[in-house]
Amino acid sequence: MIKDTFLYIIKTMINKKIKYILLSAFFPITAISQKRPNIIIIYADDMGYGDISCQNPDSKIFTPNIDNMACNGMRFTDAHSSSAISSPSRYALLTGSYHWRRMHGIVNSFEPSVFKPSDITLPAVLKKTGYNTACIGKWHLGWDWDSIKKPGAKVQKVKVDKKGTRIVPNTYKNAREVKYWPPSAFDWDKPISGGPIDRGFDYYFGDGTINFPPYAWIENDKFVTKPTADFDLNGQKTMEGLWEFRAGPMTPGWNPYNVLPTLTRKATEYIEKQDAKTPFFLYFALPSPHAPILPTEEYRGKSHAGGYGDYVYQTDAVVGEIIKAIEKKNLTNNTIVIFTADNGPERYAFKRAIKYGHFSTGELRGIKRDLWEGGHRIPFIIKWPREIQKNTVCNEVISQVDLMATLVSIAGGKLPKNSAPDSYDISCLWRKEKQTPLREATVQNTKAGKYAIRRGKWIYIDNTTGEHTRMPKQYKELRGYTSFSTPGLLFDLSTDREQRINLYEKYPEIVTEMKELLKKYLNSKRTAPAILTQ
Repeated sequence: MIKDTFLYIIKTMINKKIKYILLSAFFPITAISQKRPNIIIIYADDMGYGDISCQNPDSKIFTPNIDNMACNGMRFTDAHSSSAISSPSRYALLTGSYHWRRMHGIVNSFEPSVFKPSDITLPAVLKKTGYNTACIGKWHLGWDWDSIKKPGAKVQKVKVDKKGTRIVPNTYKNAREVKYWPPSAFDWDKPISGGPIDRGFDYYFGDGTINFPPYAWIENDKFVTKPTADFDLNGQKTMEGLWEFRAGPMTPGWNPYNVLPTLTRKATEYIEKQDAKTPFFLYFALPSPHAPILPTEEYRGKSHAGGYGDYVYQTDAVVGEIIKAIEKKNLTNNTIVIFTADNGPERYAFKRAIKYGHFSTGELRGIKRDLWEGGHRIPFIIKWPREIQKNTVCNEVISQVDLMATLVSIAGGKLPKNSAPDSYDISCLWRKEKQTPLREATVQNTKAGKYAIRRGKWIYIDNTTGEHTRMPKQYKELRGYTSFSTPGLLFDLSTDREQRINLYEKYPEIVTEMKELLKKYLNSKRTAPAILTQ
């Protein structure tokens, strides 16, 4: 009897050890010894590096909730989006691939999906690993509009008023002509394919893109509200700048001011519905503080930077609502919350600086669309109480393409072969395990044919300027910027974050090295180290 019992114990121990070894082959030890974390990415739209108060001592906007995240997590001072515009940055974040391998511009109204059926996305891999996945908010990566387009439907040309708030008769003065898909061109009862549900998300709720038609709510692949009316903002006004709306189908009575509050409610409801036994991934893509600038009444006057400042303040409050929802579910310690943005601030930042003294990019040069640092160096804060020490700062260069390899690794999964070609696993930085530079180099790009490459302290811009959006003379004089005449630009960002001192002629050997490295990267199929794959 004793002998049989002893043999049973030994057999059980051997089986458990074999099981442990087998699990270890597919999951990191931390993933099997600790509960897999929930993951939330809060993705702001057109928010500058200097718009959050913990990064800009001279900020005219107070962002207490984002600052609190930084106090309770890790703030990255040298984080970058892949592009300095929206759609490419979102594609890069969700695929771990530099956008320039596929695209450069944004996805315009009623354009198809940028994804190919063979593309492997972050949500798809996390879903396979056992996560519930959701996308709430701005998509801006295209849909298969042909799946709901009626036979024979054709784009039309109409005229809109000067401010772009409604369609007007052909006799209307100061009108401009635009292309327009009428509401009658689509069957709004049909499911629409090619969106988030086809890219690995279990759930989607949003309006696609706040300033692009159709102006309607979509849940999963069905229209919740039907855009059966013509585009008309019915006399509504923005708190700063232009509407930036495109003509197209609109849900009757559509109120753009309701978009951010509705998305916030949906995001908190999603968190409240989650089962603590199953990890979830929420990609919460905000429409703010992108134009149209639409702070609701309770947030107006809360900043010292005009309507935009108030909209940033409201965006900060949204972050606070998400944190509260996590706390209410007792999920704080085991939830990774990442706050970042798709690119730098819109051109209104110039007037804002002159009028209010608020610099949305802080000390950085440039804005949205630019190759200058202000175009693509973005806020990036991670809060994960279980793993990340409070109030830590990392000065390492990282890119949003790194999120795919990092989060899949932390979730206990593996990247499929040939996926995430430019994504580094940066989780070692979160745990402060690595002190030397992680990325060999980082490529920046917005417009086709114009690139910058960063390696260590050096950034080389393969053009005579990093500017794409024209800088007003008054702003240029205010900042004391000068132009350059060399065929390329070289800056030492360790001593010159404002990119004022061009070292192109002083260090020709570094220019040559950087040009060769850029060429190598642009011709490569992969820039990140080889990874273990499924």
